[in-house]
Amino acid sequence: MTGFSSTTARRAIRSAAAFFTLTALASAAAAESPAEQISSYRLKHGEVKVVRDATLDRIAMDQARAMAAKETLSHEALGSFSSRIAPSGAGRAAENIAYGYDNFEKTLDQWINSSEHRKNLLLSKATRVGIASAKDASGKRTYWAMEIAGDYEPKLPKGKGGRLIADAEKQGPLVRRDVASSSKRKSGDCHIKLLSLCL
Repeated sequence: MTGFSSTTARRAIRSAAAFFTLTALASAAAAESPAEQISSYRLKHGEVKVVRDATLDRIAMDQARAMAAKETLSHEALGSFSSRIAPSGAGRAAENIAYGYDNFEKTLDQWINSSEHRKNLLLSKATRVGIASAKDASGKRTYWAMEIAGDYEPKLPKGKGGRLIADAEKQGPLVRRDVASSSKRKSGDCHIKLLSLCL
């Protein structure tokens, strides 16, 4: 009788372990990546999905690390957005930044609930995205950066003297920049104040 009970107990333990392992694997498989979460939101609002882009991920990571190192929420923490986004080769791009939440899902909800950030998430013709986060020196505050871009032009052939030939109307990215934080900014923190917007 004792052998039967211990065999039954072992089977029950193995079954429970297998169940929890399968549940954990199913949850991990069901969890959407940040790009998939953004794409889901975009598709619900009539825009195309976006895919992760290594260049945009690098730009986002550099921005998140710079903000964390300086403990400041600013698009200029590492230089102007126009100069930082230029290596992407995008015709239009936008950036959302935030701090406060440790996970992307809560940060995305914060952006969705802000009209200006929502516009960036739904940037027309966007096809690529980069997302990154970094913690400040104390490890208590997480800074996020999201670069979203599209309207990519094909590489142009080199002209005389090794210069690129480009249409004057296509020079420079069309840029929209916005800031989100989990706490309100002081008006003294504004670099530019335009129509009650603190930039």
